[in-house]
Amino acid sequence: MIGVDKIEDIRKRARGGEPIASIARAVGASEPTVRKYARMEDLSPEPPRRREPESEVLAPYEETIDSWLDDDCRNWRKQRHTATRVYVRLRDEEGYAGSYSTVQRYVKRRREEMARERDRRDAEGFLTLRWLPGEVQVDFGEADFRVRGVVTRGKYLTAAFPHSNVGLTQVFWGETAECVCQGLRNVFEFVGGVPRRAVFDNATEVGRRVGGEVRTSELFRRFAAHYGLDYTFTNPYSGNEKGNVENKVGCHRRNLFVPVPSFHDVRAFNRRLLDDCLDLSEGKRHYRLGTPESELFGEDREALSPLPSAAFSCVRWETRRCNKQGTITVGGVHRYSAGPAYARREVAVALGAFDVAVLDCETGEVVAAYEREWGEAPTDSSDPTLQLRLLCMRPAGWRDSSVRASLPAELVAFLDSEAPADLAADLRVLRDESAGRGWGAAVEGMSRSLAATGGVDRASVALSAARAASGDERVEYDEEVDLGVYDRALRLLEGGGGHAADELGA
Repeated sequence: MIGVDKIEDIRKRARGGEPIASIARAVGASEPTVRKYARMEDLSPEPPRRREPESEVLAPYEETIDSWLDDDCRNWRKQRHTATRVYVRLRDEEGYAGSYSTVQRYVKRRREEMARERDRRDAEGFLTLRWLPGEVQVDFGEADFRVRGVVTRGKYLTAAFPHSNVGLTQVFWGETAECVCQGLRNVFEFVGGVPRRAVFDNATEVGRRVGGEVRTSELFRRFAAHYGLDYTFTNPYSGNEKGNVENKVGCHRRNLFVPVPSFHDVRAFNRRLLDDCLDLSEGKRHYRLGTPESELFGEDREALSPLPSAAFSCVRWETRRCNKQGTITVGGVHRYSAGPAYARREVAVALGAFDVAVLDCETGEVVAAYEREWGEAPTDSSDPTLQLRLLCMRPAGWRDSSVRASLPAELVAFLDSEAPADLAADLRVLRDESAGRGWGAAVEGMSRSLAATGGVDRASVALSAARAASGDERVEYDEEVDLGVYDRALRLLEGGGGHAADELGA
């Protein structure tokens, strides 16, 4: 529909006898529209029309759309569903056969309703919630860490005790159920008991709200049953229901992760981190009660249930079939090798928070174990550079490493004969040159240095690796270079006298 000013202009031009095509060009409207308003007999205001009910075709999909829009509230604003994306997903994933306009109207209406609901909650204010001793709130935060010299964006799980305002944090590289279970197990064992209740947000792979239902992962359900842990999930758009842990996530980032922590073993770092978390509450009084937090934390501990006799194994089991090279893929991009003997055979895979173990399905024997890789960049466990950084810190694992198996025999024999300190130094040379020149050039540089000097000192390896990386291109000069001048100079230095000086001058 066009505006009243434009309608008035159309009718005035039409009364003056101006052609329809000319009016359309002048006012920027189509000819049918101009013709419609030029001939319209009644321009009286119309009463507002009642909104037509949404198509019954969309009704079975409304709960699915609501779940997508709920998830959007926790995502970056540039990665939320548009009405077009909702329509495409319904069509391709759910078999929706209705029109796009029906979906568009529903998405617009639901977003307006959700915005009004958030505004209403804000206007009402938040209730001060009372938390009993032994209850925890759980959430994830994000921070950078320097791991073996490389800055990595990581996650950290924080379990906050609102009664005492004490929080305990553990660092991981993902937000999977394995990470949540491992983090909570570490906290339970540190405090010496199991909380009476845990409150979660809709954490990935722990609990996800679909419509009015929260679906929890099988691993977490087993974990909760093992420890006798009662748990609940917060309502959508209700951050006040776990405000203590959200504040604690920021507090720990500012006080424990600034400057960026540097470590080699995340599990050892996590053990130290639990004590560091408690140190933050030392001598501090509760912000509302005025009682020392350490005293209130004692009440939290007294309210805990006892730990079970056996610790929970926080791994997720899967069965995978190896390809013809004997490798499997986890997460779509991370490849782990079971070995050529397992080509096209099924293996059992144990996925933990930090490790991946591959087992023989028949014997249960561990055939390979790796550090678990995270992120969207593809990795391959057969690439020796993945183990090289860790090997530099733990040279004792040299003889069983994939790095050793990937090097030429003469270089392996030399490194085998070295003392641990010298071996670690030479492995660091290989690591640094691999990062700068690539694995192939670094290995070639090591081999050439060994052949030429009987060792692998950093300078000769760097020069040889640089030449190998450049394809051993020779430097060409416009004129032939006479190197005899160096011989004459040496004779002069050795006392060759005037005759040598004359030759040098010539």
